[in-house]
Amino acid sequence: MEAIDLQPFLHDARLSVAAPSFCASRPDGRFAGGADGFFHGDRRILSRLEATVPGVPNAPVATAEGPDGSTTFVTVLRGLAERTADPATTLERRRELAPGRLTERYTVHNGGDLTARLRLDLRAESDFAAMDTVKAGRADTPLTAGADGDDALRWSRGPLTAVLALTPAPDHLDPATGTAGYDIELAPGQSWHAVLECTAEHAEGDLFPAPLADASPWRAPEVTGREHDLGHWLARSHQDLRGLLLTDPLSPADTFLGAGAPWFLTLFGRDSLWAARMLLPLGTELAAGTLRTLARRQGRAVDPATEEQPGKILHEVRRAEQHLDTGAHLPPCYFGTADATPLWLVLLHDAWRWGLPADQVEDLLPHAEAALDWLERYADADGDGFLEYVDSTGSGLSNQGWKDSSDSIRFRDGRIADAPIALSEVQAYAHEAAVKAADLLEAFGRPGAEHWRQWAERLRERFRDAFWTEDGNGRYPVVALDGDKRRVDSIASNMGHLLGTGLLDAEESALVAARLTAPGMDSGYGLRTLDAAAAGFNPLGYHTGSVWPHDSAIAVHGLAKAGLHEAAEPLAAGLVRAAAGFDHRLPELFGGHPREHYARPVPYPASCRPQAWAAASAVTVLQSLLGLEADAPGRRLTVRARVPAGYESLRIDGLTVAGLPIEVTTDHTGAVRMRAPEGFTVTVVD
Repeated sequence: MEAIDLQPFLHDARLSVAAPSFCASRPDGRFAGGADGFFHGDRRILSRLEATVPGVPNAPVATAEGPDGSTTFVTVLRGLAERTADPATTLERRRELAPGRLTERYTVHNGGDLTARLRLDLRAESDFAAMDTVKAGRADTPLTAGADGDDALRWSRGPLTAVLALTPAPDHLDPATGTAGYDIELAPGQSWHAVLECTAEHAEGDLFPAPLADASPWRAPEVTGREHDLGHWLARSHQDLRGLLLTDPLSPADTFLGAGAPWFLTLFGRDSLWAARMLLPLGTELAAGTLRTLARRQGRAVDPATEEQPGKILHEVRRAEQHLDTGAHLPPCYFGTADATPLWLVLLHDAWRWGLPADQVEDLLPHAEAALDWLERYADADGDGFLEYVDSTGSGLSNQGWKDSSDSIRFRDGRIADAPIALSEVQAYAHEAAVKAADLLEAFGRPGAEHWRQWAERLRERFRDAFWTEDGNGRYPVVALDGDKRRVDSIASNMGHLLGTGLLDAEESALVAARLTAPGMDSGYGLRTLDAAAAGFNPLGYHTGSVWPHDSAIAVHGLAKAGLHEAAEPLAAGLVRAAAGFDHRLPELFGGHPREHYARPVPYPASCRPQAWAAASAVTVLQSLLGLEADAPGRRLTVRARVPAGYESLRIDGLTVAGLPIEVTTDHTGAVRMRAPEGFTVTVVD
């Protein structure tokens, strides 16, 4: 194994995604080592792909993304056919990505008035490195290629095979170095063309085949009327999310979102659930596919090695065991999560409210009852009534909420909290899940509704007694309780997840809003994960000071549901501003540096981009600004009377309830006008 430099390549590089495949390259299109490459199904198929002309310097001049998802890279070949200082000869490479296939179309054009003679070398390497190996900054030794006829190279290891074919056949082919060469002579005005196609196959079958390119299970959102960064963010997010779509091999009609590229392009309980929930205003089909995919893998037995328990929803699925740089090693199907199970219940309820057909809801109710049994039987480790987690294997994730890095849950003085840990937001999810599950049970004539309402109320009372503390600025909810039931007293973004869940009363919600909008938490581009005054704060700490778009969007939505729009609107504006700073493709996370000192958000090295819940946050922000809520079974919609300044004179399309379109416009004063489907009543709130 050779150590490699894991640069912050995903901010400057070009990333193409067609799940379960993606490629990440340098800005000029090269795969040149590091974490570059063409990846498929958790393996790197090509670690190097370069197009060079020996003795001729390449000068990249342009990169363009096509509406079909292709990317074109243009390079000037300096000195070739040049009579003056003007460039004459260019190399254009047009990249197209499909599941399991990378295609590059090369064009050399002589725009000068002299003949151009050159040798074009295409060099490729494969290492079949596992994703966790690449992420850790290490790579396997390149494999030796074999010739596959006179026009192709082949690499094989175990069940994996990759074939790189060229049309026309190259003039020179050297499998030992992975190099194919073309001798080219171009008269003035002439062009030369070739096509490279690399295909990947896994003899054991793909874990998650990708759906058809046109199979988007939601309506495309669109904001028109004038140029607006929110509209551009929505449009870009829609395209990125299509690239992250995966299907369940057990039921290919069911789609869900892989968490993000490059590191998490697979099924993640928490991430896939949150992303589907955020997209509910665009349709319920994705939510249904996500719910069913996870239900098929719901825990059935007690297995300490995987942390499986009856009724539990899994954390993630991989092709093989992962070896993380923390020393943890996770089994291919891993259940080490405290929050996916209540979030599954919440999504089922919310999808029903947005119009998921009753028969589909009813089919999932046995799984809901199993998830509720898990809440009651397995989540309370020591009898205090709170959902807790501890890594029982000694080799899994030490933190099992959304902030799952080993140093994420800490006291204000910087000390790391010891397990078992009861996270504040997990209690909020459990409370919300119990109340909403009670509504489902009651609506579908199943027993247990009153029991779960009482369970939720007891949890609410216990939370108020155990999780609230006070400092010089007043009362606030702590991030967690540690193994000794001490309040982990840091001020963190976790408290934003409590809003809108029913766990807090109006006074408590206002106290949380005041904390979230204070300068130590609000960076101007979104919420920091940890308050800037905390001893462990690091603006580039993964969960200790960075900004995660989904985290901020959840807080924005919670504030809006609590009626605290004056607090929600600046945070929403910060996210829209941050999206513009990343060309409207928000990454998984970015630096928590203050806006007053940084004109653009600071990238986090090797952040996933696109990331499902970061992209889906655009819909949540739009929903929150509109105050839009749905009750499809009751045939009701709720919307705000007026949007904040900056969102006047817009038309919003793509919203839907129960499969029917909702048309929304705002006039020059910001007043909201909604045309609801026939049979729906609209309630307008201030």
